[in-house]
Amino acid sequence: MSSLKCYFVSRTLVRQLLNVLKPINIHLKKVFSVVVLSSLLSACGFHLRGDYLLSDELQTLYVSSSDVHGELTRLVKQHLSRNQVRVLKHKSAQAPELRIISDKLDRRTLSVFQNGQVAEYELIYAVHYQLRFGSEKGDQNEELQDFRFELNRDYQDDPNFALAKSRELSLLLSEMRQSAADKILRDMARIQR
Repeated sequence: MSSLKCYFVSRTLVRQLLNVLKPINIHLKKVFSVVVLSSLLSACGFHLRGDYLLSDELQTLYVSSSDVHGELTRLVKQHLSRNQVRVLKHKSAQAPELRIISDKLDRRTLSVFQNGQVAEYELIYAVHYQLRFGSEKGDQNEELQDFRFELNRDYQDDPNFALAKSRELSLLLSEMRQSAADKILRDMARIQR
C-alpha cells in the first residue's frame, strides 16, 4: 500500500513541478527565439536605419558649405556625429573634406484648378556635393569625387486651407532635407578606397 501511495504522491509532485516550470519554459522559449532572430539579423548584415559604417579614412572629416548655417549642413553634421565621426572645426590638409556646394528647391506645376490656381506641385530638392580626399605625404594631387542627386515629392495645394498647407509644406521640406542627409551618408558608406 505504501508504494502505491508513494507513486501517487510523486506523480502529484511531478505534475505540480511541471505546472511551475511550464510558464518558465514559455519564457525561455521567447528569450531563445529573440536571441536566435537577432543573431540571424546581425549575421545577414542588417543594421538600424541611420547607422552607417564609414571607412576608417572618413572617421575624421571637415564639413564645409556655401550656407554654413543651413539646415542640410546642420543635419549632415548631426548624422556624422551620431555615427561616431569626428567633425573638424578647421580644415586640415590630411583630412577629407565634405563640401556641400548647393542645395536648392524647385517646384513644377502638376495640375491646376478650374479657376487657374495651382492645385498640385512637384517639389524637386537638388543637392550637389563633393568629397575631397587630402593629399598624402607631400603629394600635391587631391582626389575629388562629385555627387548630385534629386529628391521629388508631390504637394497638393489648397488656397482654402492656406495655414494648414503652409505647415504641411514646411514639414515636407524638413523631411526632404532629412532624406538628403541620409542619402549623403549612404553614399559615403559605399566609398571604398
